Amino acid sequence: MEPNVLAQSRSSTLCLAQWKLTRKSKQPCVVGVLTRPATGEAAETNVYKDSWFDHIAINHLSKSIQAATGLSNSKSGYESLVEASTMASKEFNHIEQQQVVIEALDRAFPRPILLLIRTLLPPSKFAREYFALFTTFFFAWLVGPSQVRESEINGRSEKNVVHIKKCRFLEETNCTGMCINLCKMPSQSFIKDSLGMPVNMVPNFEDMSCEMIFGQDPPASTDDPALKQPCYKLCKAKKNHATDCLS
Repeated sequence: MEPNVLAQSRSSTLCLAQWKLTRKSKQPCVVGVLTRPATGEAAETNVYKDSWFDHIAINHLSKSIQAATGLSNSKSGYESLVEASTMASKEFNHIEQQQVVIEALDRAFPRPILLLIRTLLPPSKFAREYFALFTTFFFAWLVGPSQVRESEINGRSEKNVVHIKKCRFLEETNCTGMCINLCKMPSQSFIKDSLGMPVNMVPNFEDMSCEMIFGQDPPASTDDPALKQPCYKLCKAKKNHATDCLS
């Protein structure tokens, strides 16, 4: 497969009714491959021992994605979440993938609670640090272990960065396109629109780490380095479904 450039639309939103009617229209999510698989730390697979809370959260999000896509699977646990995401990447183009995840997140998180959080925590140093700390404690089941780090905002140091040592979702899917279209882009939009908090997710495709920088707007799609990354040669989505990220 010849390397190409990730096709990204400048349009950030698309009516769900429109994409459901046009879901057979496919556009590339990632158009290129690495000539070698990830090496070093990324080659070592973590083993997760999910608690009862983790299982509930994972299954809830998986069911929400399945409901949003209309594509069900019989798997359980994190495997079910990855399968639901992989099926979405296979059936929808990159804009539709982002929209379907946003719909799934709307299903997963009660809107009254999100509205309450947005009202109680308007953008501020406290809110940015609170979101960072909350993410490390309550979303390890989704992205893996993480820690809070500092960055500088308006000349002041704040603990507003979540550093994910090795993203569980990227490790399980081994797919750059799924990371971008089913995690980074929709999560940034959902958090900003639902909680009023801008966040920039910066994945590192060499070691599969990622940083979530609360209070920082992500760059435009034409300038975002993550959107210019090629796909892994040994993409699990391609292997499991006899297809590639391009369709």
